[in-house]
Amino acid sequence: MNYGFLINNDTCIGCHACSTACKSENEVPLGVNRTWVKTVETGVFPDVTRNFQVTRCNHCSNPPCVRICPVTAMYQRDDGIVEFDPDSCIGCKACMQACPYDAIYIDPESGTAAKCHYCAHRVDIGLEPACVVVCPEHSILAGDLDDPLTEISQMIARNKVTVRRPEQGTVPNLYYIGGDDMAMHPTAVQGAQETFAWSDPMPEAGTGGVREKDHRPNSSPRKTSPSGQPLRTPQPQGIATGGPIQIGKGRMAEQMTQVVWNAQHRVPWHWPVPAYLVTKGIAAGMFLIVSLMSILRIGEIGNFSGLITASCCLFFLVVTTALLVYDLERPERFLRIVTRPQWKSWLVRGAYLLIAFSILVTIWAAGELALWMSWIAEADYILWRTVLNWVGVPLAVGTAVYTAFLFGQAEGRDLWQSSLLPLHLIVQSFVAGAAFFMIVGSVVELDADVIALVRLTFITSLVLDLLVTMFGEFGMPHASEAAARAAHMIVRGRYARSFWIGSVLFGHLIPLGLDFVNLPGAVAGILALVGLFLYERAFVSAPQEIPNS
Repeated sequence: MNYGFLINNDTCIGCHACSTACKSENEVPLGVNRTWVKTVETGVFPDVTRNFQVTRCNHCSNPPCVRICPVTAMYQRDDGIVEFDPDSCIGCKACMQACPYDAIYIDPESGTAAKCHYCAHRVDIGLEPACVVVCPEHSILAGDLDDPLTEISQMIARNKVTVRRPEQGTVPNLYYIGGDDMAMHPTAVQGAQETFAWSDPMPEAGTGGVREKDHRPNSSPRKTSPSGQPLRTPQPQGIATGGPIQIGKGRMAEQMTQVVWNAQHRVPWHWPVPAYLVTKGIAAGMFLIVSLMSILRIGEIGNFSGLITASCCLFFLVVTTALLVYDLERPERFLRIVTRPQWKSWLVRGAYLLIAFSILVTIWAAGELALWMSWIAEADYILWRTVLNWVGVPLAVGTAVYTAFLFGQAEGRDLWQSSLLPLHLIVQSFVAGAAFFMIVGSVVELDADVIALVRLTFITSLVLDLLVTMFGEFGMPHASEAAARAAHMIVRGRYARSFWIGSVLFGHLIPLGLDFVNLPGAVAGILALVGLFLYERAFVSAPQEIPNS
């Protein structure tokens, strides 16, 4: 058994009965949608054609949202329905990044992920989904795709059907008859949408997402979750901001193609994610520099330098964990990643890498402190430190690069699907680690061998990072239109100033110049870290603003 949908765009009249029935049946809060009707007008008045497309979860046979979910809150039933469990969800929003169809949202009342679940409660007692029952044109069919005798199977067999974004490999079970390519493809309309027929997109929406701040007038006080935790303000998906009815400027089809109605979607990940990339890069990079120095016997590392390094690594690992927990919609549930892990998710694998690396760094810091306090003999500790270095290097590398594989599971963001990303994150960890070493070295006196290696690492990693960024991430053609648009937004669009001035100039070129003229290393280190954060902010934000629906 494999349940699916068939939607006939040729007969859909855009009445929104399906989305209304969905809200009523499933008690969907205002401001979010499980089913919505996208309306696109093509042509110029008076020769205008209006096209509709009903959008919802595709109940994929190969659902990326299930693989990336760290706690099995998203799961696939034996009958093919992709269901969710709000009681398990921690609100990490990874499933929203993995969905190539923008079908998942955060429920503003529960703070957990939600979406179309095929009205599973109705299907289990032999009833059809509410949207199928209410459609006046019989434009929505639901049923078993594996049974050739069902109406949906026969209609698919007799008609030319298509699916959305088949290149993603999700094998969607939502099929469309007819319809216009302009409605089916989310990037068909050039530029940002300024107005809809009955509402305006939220301010600062970019091309596909809305910002964290709620711009609605007279918004209600911040709500709390059932456990008492504050919930972030719900983000409207197409709610009018200035009145119940709004008409666009001039003719409703001023361009050859214009979206008249669509659901707006929030940007799931904000500044905590690029900040966490920097903080874990500092911790991993500082450990790798000192450990490789010891393993390769490049120079001597004194007890004081080791204690300072271990303390800094431990501090930034704590900050990294705090940022990850802070970004959850249900932070009080964060331990579920450990207590009920879903091992296919790189969120879980990354969490265990961070835990293992944190334990090792804690042991290292305790050993250095014990040596500093003369609680143990130096000869006894040298061997133990060597063992920690050898064990810690793969853990530090894993901590630095696991986010590349997590981003790889986020199949809704094509720019993140870069094969260079693991290498890039390793290089960035050396940049971050060396940069913070230079800041620390201007405050306390570190060993001369450590300072010499740090300066060499700083220069080398900055040059490599610039080469990988300019000639790898943005110099090569991108494999998809969505990735190319996100890259264009970084290099020439909304984030261009942050990229060229903040990251390239102040984050790379000026620190290299300062280092070559032997000016204080702290300034170069601070600029490099700020430039790294600005780059990560652009790299994380831009793909989320490319529309998927």
